[in-house]
Amino acid sequence: MERGASEPDPSRQRNGVVAALYGEFTDTLNDRVRYSVSLTESALTVQRISSSPGRSKVVFNLTDCIGCRAYRGPDSADVGAYFTAYFYPFKRRWMSAGVARQRVEQCFRVALVQDPLANLREAERWAHAIRDASVLQAPRRDGVAYTEVRRPCRVMILVNPHSGRGQALQLFTGHVQGMLTEAAVPYTLVITEHQNHAREVVRKADLRQWDALVIMSGDGLLFEVINGLMEREDWQEAIQTPLGILPGGSGNALAASVHHYSQSPPAWNEELLLSCGFMLCKGLVGSMDLVSIHLASRQRLFSFLSLAWGFVADVDIESEKYRHVGAIRFLMGTLVRLATLRVYQGRLAYLPVKEAPKLPKGSIKANHPPPTPQHPSLCSSLSCRLIPNPSPSHKSHHNHNSTNSNHNTITKSSNNAITTKRPETQSDGKALALVDSLLPGLDQPVPESWTVVREEDFVLVLAIYQSHLAEDLWTVPGAMADDGLIHLFYVTAGISRPALLRLFLAMEKGAHLACGCPHLVYEKVKALRLEPISPQGVITVDGEMVEYGPVQAQIHPGLARLICG
Repeated sequence: MERGASEPDPSRQRNGVVAALYGEFTDTLNDRVRYSVSLTESALTVQRISSSPGRSKVVFNLTDCIGCRAYRGPDSADVGAYFTAYFYPFKRRWMSAGVARQRVEQCFRVALVQDPLANLREAERWAHAIRDASVLQAPRRDGVAYTEVRRPCRVMILVNPHSGRGQALQLFTGHVQGMLTEAAVPYTLVITEHQNHAREVVRKADLRQWDALVIMSGDGLLFEVINGLMEREDWQEAIQTPLGILPGGSGNALAASVHHYSQSPPAWNEELLLSCGFMLCKGLVGSMDLVSIHLASRQRLFSFLSLAWGFVADVDIESEKYRHVGAIRFLMGTLVRLATLRVYQGRLAYLPVKEAPKLPKGSIKANHPPPTPQHPSLCSSLSCRLIPNPSPSHKSHHNHNSTNSNHNTITKSSNNAITTKRPETQSDGKALALVDSLLPGLDQPVPESWTVVREEDFVLVLAIYQSHLAEDLWTVPGAMADDGLIHLFYVTAGISRPALLRLFLAMEKGAHLACGCPHLVYEKVKALRLEPISPQGVITVDGEMVEYGPVQAQIHPGLARLICG
């Protein structure tokens, strides 16, 4: 039993308030067992009342509390009332080392008088006080600015019943549904029926009815939701709707990343689901970067996770046939692709975070004078030019159509810094389209400030903007959801199969950058362009296959909002 909480002040009135709430209640199963209970701003302390010396206390940290409810018992003859608090503290695992969040329920019977209504009012007073105190004790990280989901919040939960091994709905009912009830979070469940169903739902939804949109699936369903929001005329308000993720797919990269950002110990499978459910119930909201991606067909997509070409994209798509085995499909796909390792020809260029970086091996600068160094803010939004949304008749009819853009121009302040500019609206109330100020047209050369990679033979190119590429792939240990960066990795031709396998095995612990592999290059960038030369290949965005051909991308820091911890 945990010790160290202060003794209740004897001068306090029983069940009164003197700097803290204090009361004495009985056990729900045995009226002869009594507890003294005290509530402070940070903890609920429970101590059994006994004549035995050396009484122990249990201290429940309100940071771990998601809710508390008061209620009458099932027996109508029982004059007592009850209140139950729900905690999810870190506890040691039963069968393995380490700790994980585990559910703890603490219930008390209130029978101060013979009046059932008076006892219920007292139970409700305690339940209300515990709920209020637990909201103020949400687990915040130092240096991170949070908002909160409005309470009581109304949540739309979109579930893809076919994601992963086809168990997303069962995982929801078995693990998440009860947590939402304990936290008194009302929700509406939407079960998707076909590809792009979620995209259609959020594009047409009256978002004034919802305080958050939560995805119970893999990363592909969130890709649909984000692009559906960005296709709306009121996209600048719609994309501010807090987004939540519950892992129900094979990769679960964003769920693993959100868990990592909370500085919690590593978790997988149901433990990861419990962690994400806990963060949803606590309701803290932070910023999340989005990346605007342009394809050769003038189609525009918005991405929250990654852009991949070569080995990673091949494994992602080719392993679909092993979906029924769950996350191990990626291991199977990796081994199959290693057996017939491919090399792709293409051109790669990027805008580094610093205008005059130390050039990676094999890279060259365009033949121009060096520009003035930049000092971008990692937490600000990019300076964006805004143009009216095109009419629907001007939009591409591609399966993944989103807001199109015309040729973009590069705009910077006088000192080349990237500054914050909020989206605006036209006089008719329609939102202005977000323009990528760092990207030229795909048919134009890259700006002089970009780095052009000399090599044209690649095994893989991966641009990622979260910490994890999958539950067990810690790709960017230092990444944050709102760091304002695209983390660009590429592996050049010449790497051996064992060396590539070692990289991915090391990535499970985030140690791949320490392998000293001469074929692996890592850069922090703001924008990039990839132009495949090989006639055949696969390009994925957030794990979803898109058209093969030239592609370019730019980061938009803090454009979306993410429920996190």
